[in-house]
Amino acid sequence: MGLFKNIFSKEKKETLDKGLEKSKSSFFDKLSRTIVGKSKVDAEVLDELEEVLISSDVGVNTTIKIIERIEERVARDKYLGTEELDKILREEIAELLEENNSGEEVDFSIPDTKGEPYVIMVVGVNGVGKTTTIGKLANQFKRSGKKVILGAADTFRAAAVDQLIIWSERVDVPIVQQGMEADPASVAFDTVQSAKAQGADIVIIDTAGRLHNKVNLMNELSKIKRVMQKVIPDAPHEILLVLDGSTGQNAFEQAKQFSIATEINALAITKLDGTAKGGVVIGISDQMKIPVKYIGVGEGIEDLQVFNKHEFVDSLFSK
Repeated sequence: MGLFKNIFSKEKKETLDKGLEKSKSSFFDKLSRTIVGKSKVDAEVLDELEEVLISSDVGVNTTIKIIERIEERVARDKYLGTEELDKILREEIAELLEENNSGEEVDFSIPDTKGEPYVIMVVGVNGVGKTTTIGKLANQFKRSGKKVILGAADTFRAAAVDQLIIWSERVDVPIVQQGMEADPASVAFDTVQSAKAQGADIVIIDTAGRLHNKVNLMNELSKIKRVMQKVIPDAPHEILLVLDGSTGQNAFEQAKQFSIATEINALAITKLDGTAKGGVVIGISDQMKIPVKYIGVGEGIEDLQVFNKHEFVDSLFSK
């Protein structure tokens, strides 16, 4: 039984459309200026389209891939009118997502963990919406009938522990916390031990967003993983990196740094509703080869959505 129904309701689609409105408006404004007065897709149009995609935070490498695909279509079809350009873009970007890891449909059922709780370790720098994402995830898991326990292992900031306590009360799920400056690994150990004893289905562990340097970060995350594995040998089953979509290419840089520090196997991209940089989802999906599992398209508790590549591209490129 899946954790979520990976089907878009009309309400969710409307939320997605609204959440991506700034990105869509900005992109089409730039695209319109590119093709004004031109009737066919030629080298000049493609050069300007390249600038539009890069300025929309799709990223240089991914933009080059997209342009090359369109060049192939122009060569094959001989004549492509500019009025078809948005349709072609939609098709090529959807196909690009289809071909890499993020093109795969995410399986939201809990894999067989031999009766152990499914452990999610959440990482990301301060300010990206990490704690809020954990709270929203806990809410969705609980609503799907799962027993959830939170672990407040971001003990370097008092606010992080306090915020997670507030979310645990709001969602009505238990939390394990030892306050600020406690040993993060100790908190993680106690959380998974408690979860196992209580027969929990899901454990979500918050971790520090920033330590003094990459070596410290790597060591801390490695230590947390090691102590959890004393209780649940395969933990963590998922390492979810939360990124702030409104930071554009900075989010991509963070993804690269965290992928060096630990083995990320899932992404959540937040704050897409307040930015025109929604194109960053395309670039990160393509370049990182790590599945985007969730996107944040609003502040409401239900506005963390399961990422659906087809619906995302449709919302971003539909007029």
